[in-house]
Amino acid sequence: MAGWGFVLPFFVGFVLFVVVPVLYSIYLSMYRDQLIGGNHFVGFANYLQAFTDTGFWSGVLRVSLFLVVQVPVMLVLALMCALAIDSGRLHAKSFFRIILFLPYAVPGVVAVLMWGFMYNPRAGLTGALGHLLGMTIDPISTQWVLPAIGNIVTWEFIGYNMLIFYAALSTIPTELYEAAAIDGAGAFRTVVSIKLPALRGAVMITTIFSIIGSFQLFNEPNILRTTALGVIPTNFTPNLYAYTLSFLGNQINYAATIAIIMGVVTAIVAYIVQLRGTRKDAR
Repeated sequence: MAGWGFVLPFFVGFVLFVVVPVLYSIYLSMYRDQLIGGNHFVGFANYLQAFTDTGFWSGVLRVSLFLVVQVPVMLVLALMCALAIDSGRLHAKSFFRIILFLPYAVPGVVAVLMWGFMYNPRAGLTGALGHLLGMTIDPISTQWVLPAIGNIVTWEFIGYNMLIFYAALSTIPTELYEAAAIDGAGAFRTVVSIKLPALRGAVMITTIFSIIGSFQLFNEPNILRTTALGVIPTNFTPNLYAYTLSFLGNQINYAATIAIIMGVVTAIVAYIVQLRGTRKDAR
């Protein structure tokens, strides 16, 4: 009974704020609001519509491309920063650790507004740089807006991932470094043979978090839409598409369907990554 008493607060919160909303979303996805007759049960008709919705799948492909390109770049940069701070050859490592982590402490809305102002081709930093070079630089044009968003997300979360890597590096026993030094291993060999194997768990965690964050991409494109008119469509990402359907198109049932599908897709991809990481650890 004491054990159940300790678990009860979490269990109640989990049921009320996770299980119930998910079940209610599934319930909404089974209905459709029609002009004649009101809300009707349609079964899986909304899901069949989503699987043939080109607008939805274009957003899925866009965030998938974002995931494949942005996540490895961000994690490699975070890993390099963590290795540099942990190397012992970097002076004032506490200062650099705080500086790298500071962007994560900036609220997401503020960060996007700040970068959106810098991206402005007429009044921002890139506009001034383009004027200085005698050329036009517009990072939030149609062909460059996705890399521009990737740059914002990388700036926001590189410090967060760096801290996870650095925490994992801090748990490596010093005896391993001493043994490596006795065997004549240099800095590169120490990184390859000791540090990188010890980071497998941290890499898996950061990868899963980054996958979830990529599929949930919403804040950055939604805010940049106000400064890049006509560049970011309403189906730019699945979350933005669901938000537009729900709050602007009053299609709550179909928006719930999109949310459920993306939740399942995210869970499957994250599980595959976790399963592969677990198999590598077992080896």
